[in-house]
Amino acid sequence: MQIILCDDEKSIQTLLKEKTTSYIAKKNIPCEVLCCDSGEEVLSLAEQGMTIDLLFLDIQMPGKNGMEIAKILRRQNKDILIVFVTALSDYVYEAFDVDALHYLVKPFDDEKLYQVLDKAIRQYKRLTEAAAFTRQIQKTQAKHSSDTAAAENKSAGEALQPRAILVKRNGLSTKVLLSDIIYAEVFNRKVMLHTVHGDIEYYGKLTDLSEQAGADFYRTHRAYLVNLHYVEKYNATTVWLEQGTALLSKKQFAGFVRQYMQYINRQKGWEKR
Repeated sequence: MQIILCDDEKSIQTLLKEKTTSYIAKKNIPCEVLCCDSGEEVLSLAEQGMTIDLLFLDIQMPGKNGMEIAKILRRQNKDILIVFVTALSDYVYEAFDVDALHYLVKPFDDEKLYQVLDKAIRQYKRLTEAAAFTRQIQKTQAKHSSDTAAAENKSAGEALQPRAILVKRNGLSTKVLLSDIIYAEVFNRKVMLHTVHGDIEYYGKLTDLSEQAGADFYRTHRAYLVNLHYVEKYNATTVWLEQGTALLSKKQFAGFVRQYMQYINRQKGWEKR
């Protein structure tokens, strides 16, 4: 775990390094803790390719302040865990803009620091496990890339899946193309279809829709079904689509990554044809 402590006060650097190193060692997590006197120094390390997992960042510093540094880093890397350490509470709302993990106001006691470290460790483990799983999926797919016959047979079977569904509402049956559905969500026994043409609501079960939709859709959460065609990005908790977002549960993450990679490979296969 690569940790940087950025503060222009040497005493704060020394205190944080001692307590952070000692606490994380008790958790049996290998870590390296570096101290920086300015935000520019942190940016330089990032530009040199250093991985930063956890960053304790002061806000009031010479040169660029901590909030400016955080915004730059966040544009470069969405996974850096940022903890602001400051004597001011004025910037607490701005911290939400850079998706900060926490906001520590000086002075703070050891118990508060350890709570923040526990939170950072949990998030770090989740991110590293997700990254490792994604790499394993990619490695497995590369190893078995020659096995195209099975993939083609599967694609042919999926082509037989219905291309449209009939939605009953207000006494009328409406035809909805599956390719037009961006994602669906369920609440209060109602299914809301978010389509490229607008939203359609009807009484129904998301399970039934999932069975009809086929392999190009995935149930990311008990309340969400997404069309893989419209996925733009994802992390361990959220899927961003061309319009809207869907929750991604922890138990569904591995299956989602696997099915999304298979979808990408199918699309590449059709493009080659």
